[in-house]
Amino acid sequence: MAETDPIGDEADAKAEDDGAADESGSDGAEAVLETVEERIEALRAARSRQTQVEAEIEDVGEDAVVTAADTYRKALSLLDRYEGSATGTGDFQAYVEFQGKFLDLVDELGDDVPSKDAFDTAAERMDRRRLSEDDFDDARADLEPAGEYVDLLDRREEATEAVSAAKRDAKLYGRELDDEIERRAEMLAFADADLDAPVEELRGPVRAYNEAVEEDFNAFYESGAAADVIGLLERAESFPLVEFESPPRDLREFVRESPDADESIPTLLEFADYTGSKLDHYAADPALLQTTVAVHRTFLERLSAEPLTVSLPPPQAETLRLWAREATSLLARFASEETVARLRAVRDLTRRDDYEELQFVARAHEELDADARERVKSGAAATELERLRDARERLSAALKGGSDAGSGHGGSSGEPIGPDGSTG
Repeated sequence: MAETDPIGDEADAKAEDDGAADESGSDGAEAVLETVEERIEALRAARSRQTQVEAEIEDVGEDAVVTAADTYRKALSLLDRYEGSATGTGDFQAYVEFQGKFLDLVDELGDDVPSKDAFDTAAERMDRRRLSEDDFDDARADLEPAGEYVDLLDRREEATEAVSAAKRDAKLYGRELDDEIERRAEMLAFADADLDAPVEELRGPVRAYNEAVEEDFNAFYESGAAADVIGLLERAESFPLVEFESPPRDLREFVRESPDADESIPTLLEFADYTGSKLDHYAADPALLQTTVAVHRTFLERLSAEPLTVSLPPPQAETLRLWAREATSLLARFASEETVARLRAVRDLTRRDDYEELQFVARAHEELDADARERVKSGAAATELERLRDARERLSAALKGGSDAGSGHGGSSGEPIGPDGSTG
């Protein structure tokens, strides 16, 4: 069983940090910096397109562009709606209705509306005693210059959406970058660690306890009554530092009410696979067993001693002491005296004067490979961190629309920055 942290989220947090970018090496730092530049350039390009289209609209006038586009859409809608009924010798009422609506639409336009000539030309074409389908096609062609203003507004909407998407991508990567900066800042903290310190004096007792508690729990799970195992989980709810998953409500009711709960969990899981006629010979309440045990098979099969193990490296002294106090209360339900004694030995490690130092060194050994330790010692890791912090500043400036967003991969150029990349 992997030795994960049952007390805090230190191991999980480390795994998440590693997964966010996994860019601990110098090549990784370059990849992060390149991605930052890509996000900045994407945002800059999107804003440039937005500025360009806004300028085109401003040259004509916002109201004039909107009016031209709106009138164009309405005109096309009228042409499409009445083409079949207002042409030839068809529906005279439809012809009159169409002509009135189309000519009124154009008459309402002011002289400052762009492509006014296009609307006037189409209106003149429609102001006839009889209309053909060719007249409708020609009117659409007459209106094409006004269609450019619909396109202009569509381009503005697309540009606005592109800016929003680029900002969203930049913000999301900024969070990943913050995590990477924080992780690298923590890595640099190991620069002062004495890697020759006797960390085995911590590891040895922890491993011995973990092996013992796993063995005892496995025996308890394999041979103990299901009611006792579920009872342990219910009892664990009073000890929040020991993070067992709470049993489902119907499983609690089953172990209280069914005589079959005296069987072990593996036996009950085996029974749950039996057919109805075969199960009748083994279970006191076959229906309840199948509807409860079978439904929660995954939960029951996943039960393990993991919440009662101690991580390597172990947690901070006070955290470990508090956790050990709660874990000891639960061990009394199934573990041997020897296992309880081993947990006390682990707890007593926290009273050593050098516990924090050894725990720190153990973390360094666990979290830094040989290459990382060399980069920390040489100062390369510090340089990489500074470049990442500078990139974070430029990404933040780009999000704010600042002019210093494109300063390249240079060193820090502003205020002091914390481990999370924020300015102080």
